[in-house]
This record gives sequence, C-alpha cells and structure tokens, in this order.
Amino acid sequence: MHKQISVLVLAGLVLSGCGGVRESRLNPFNWFGGSTSVRTEVRADDPAYNPLIPVREESVFRRNKDESYGGIAVDEVTGLFVERRPGGALVRATGVTRYQGAYDVKLVEVENETTDDTLVYALRAEQYVGPTGPVSARTVTAATWLTDNELALVRSIVVKARNNTRTTGR
Repeated sequence: MHKQISVLVLAGLVLSGCGGVRESRLNPFNWFGGSTSVRTEVRADDPAYNPLIPVREESVFRRNKDESYGGIAVDEVTGLFVERRPGGALVRATGVTRYQGAYDVKLVEVENETTDDTLVYALRAEQYVGPTGPVSARTVTAATWLTDNELALVRSIVVKARNNTRTTGR
C-alpha cells in the first residue's frame, strides 16, 4: 500500500512538470509567436492607385501576353500565421480588400526590403472597382511554402498591406 501511494505521488510530480514544455522553446508550435499589427500611411505617389492609368484590354489579335503580375496591395492584413510542417513551414496571410471580387491573391516577396534574418512579403490581389460589400465578402487568403533551409536564419516574417503591416517572429 505504501508503494502504491509513493508511485502515485511520483507520477503526479512527473506529469505536472510536463505542462512547462507547452510554453517552452522546445515545443515546435511555439517557434513563431502571434502576429502584431502596425498602421502605415498611404502614399499619394503610389502608382498602384493612380485612377488615370487605363486598364489594359485583352485582344484576340494580341499574341504577346504581359506576364507581369498586376496585383495591388490589399487594404489591411488581418492575420498572419506560420504553420510548421515536415520539411518547412506554410506562411498564411489573411486580409481585407477594398472591393468585392478580388482574385489571384499572392504573397509577393519584397526583395529590396528582405534581409538575411527578415522576410518581407506584400499581400496583393487583382481587383476591379466594384461594390464594397461586407467584410466577409472582401476577405482573402494567400499562402507560400518555405523550406527548412530558407527558414534557417529567418527570425521574423513581415507581411505588408496598404494600411498596415503584420509581423511575426521567433
């Protein structure tokens, strides 16, 4: 009887110590913390929002299609998540566009701002002027895959939008 009580007390102590691993750096789910939002100002000289530039029309007679991505920045990044997977991580950003009907949503790397320890992306979508609608109809999501080798030196990931920036880090 004395042995059983001592075994139960010892097992209780060992199991109560396991709760500390949940919040520690050893747990891979804690490698990237929650994201934070920062307000940014809209620049008047931003060419992506110039209403005087006409939309290029497609034609049956035009053979050379423009392969450049024509997406513009979404209004606000509402969520940034880094989900660890075997072999790397999935970076997923959720945002709200200005108009309904946005399509071809992408996380585009901003190469002139990316450093060895910081990856900077812009959340962009192709969208036409249309109805504003509710937030649920304007919410878009994009993701990109990063391998373990690409993440080796990365300490923070930044996603920019038109009105704010979200950052998550180790």
